[in-house]
Amino acid sequence: MTATQEPDLSTAMQVVYQWSYDSDIDRLRNLYLKGVELQWAGERDLPWDTQIDMAKFESTPISSTVPFERCSYWRSLPEETRWELARRGAAFRLSNFLHGEQGALMVAAQLVNAVPHMDAKFYAATQTMDEARHVEVFARYIEKLDCVRPIAGPLKDVLDSTLATGNWLHKLVGMQIVVEGLALFAFRRMRQMTEEPLLKELLTYVSQDEARHHAYGVTYIEQCVPTLGDADREELEDFALHASQVLVGSNNEQGLMAALLETISDLDIDVVELIECVRRERDDITAGMPRIQQLGPVSGLVIPTLRRCGLLSERVAQRYHDFLAGQMDPKLIGDSLETFMASIPGLPEDTAAWVLGEV
Repeated sequence: MTATQEPDLSTAMQVVYQWSYDSDIDRLRNLYLKGVELQWAGERDLPWDTQIDMAKFESTPISSTVPFERCSYWRSLPEETRWELARRGAAFRLSNFLHGEQGALMVAAQLVNAVPHMDAKFYAATQTMDEARHVEVFARYIEKLDCVRPIAGPLKDVLDSTLATGNWLHKLVGMQIVVEGLALFAFRRMRQMTEEPLLKELLTYVSQDEARHHAYGVTYIEQCVPTLGDADREELEDFALHASQVLVGSNNEQGLMAALLETISDLDIDVVELIECVRRERDDITAGMPRIQQLGPVSGLVIPTLRRCGLLSERVAQRYHDFLAGQMDPKLIGDSLETFMASIPGLPEDTAAWVLGEV
C-alpha cells in the first residue's frame, strides 16, 4: 500500500475537563440538538448510481472569483472542450473543498478537547461527525468526476496554523469564522450555478451542516469576546486577519489561479485569451449579480461575521480595507475607513436559508 500521509504536524493543545454537565449556553445546546436531529448518511441519502450529466455539469463554476464559464470565449469552445474544462476545473476546486473538510474534521476533534464549556464540547462532537461525512461524500463525488488534486498552498497554510495553535479561541475563529465562512460562500455559489443534480443535492446536505457550524462559531465567540482583555482581543483579531490574507491575498489568489490553469494547460484552448476575455467582459458578466456576491467571501461574509462577534475594531478594520483596496472595485468597499465600515453588509438572519438561496 502506497503511503499518502505527510510528515507529522506538531500541534499544541490543552485538554480541558468540565465537571459540570448542566447546560450553561442554551443556544449552543439547541444547535447541538439540531445537529443530532439532522444527521444524514451519504451512502443512504445520495443517489450515487446517478451518472454525472455532462451538459448540466457545464454550468458548474470552476473558480470562486473568476466567472470563466460566463465569458464569450468559453461559450465559443466545442462542447467536448467545455466539458473537459468544467470537469478538470471543478475537480481542482472540489478537491480543495475536500482537503478543507479534512482540516475541519481534525480541528473540530481538537475543539472537543480544548473548549471549556460542555455545550461547546457536545456541539464540536456533532461537527466532527459532520466533517467526516463531508470528506466521505466529496471524495466519492470527485472519484466519479476525475481525480483528487493536491491541496492549494494557502489553504494548507491556514489549516496548519489553525491546527497548530494552542489557543482554542484562535482555533474557533480560524475554522468557524474564516474557513467555514469562505466555504459557505463558495458552496452557495456553486450550488446556485450548477445544474448537475447529484452535485447540487450533495451541496445541499453539506451546506445545511456548514450553516450550523458557522452559527456555532458566531454564538460561542459572541459569548467569549466580552470576557477578553484588550491584548487578547487584538491578538484574536490579528489571527483572523492573517488567515483571511493568506486565503484571499492577491499573491495567493494569483498562485491559486496559476494552479487551476495548470490543470487545463494541455487542452486545445488559449488560456491567455480566456483570462483576457473575462477581464474585457467583467462588467457585463457581473451585471445583475447580487452585491454580496460581488463583494466576495471576505467582505461579504467573514468581515460581517467578525463585526457581529466584536472582532472588528477600527484598528483592524483599517488593515482589512488596506489589503482589500488593491483587489476590489473601490465602489464596493469605499475609499476610506468610514465608507468601508458603512459598506459592510449585515449577516443573513437565517444563514441556512441564505446558503440555500431561499432568501
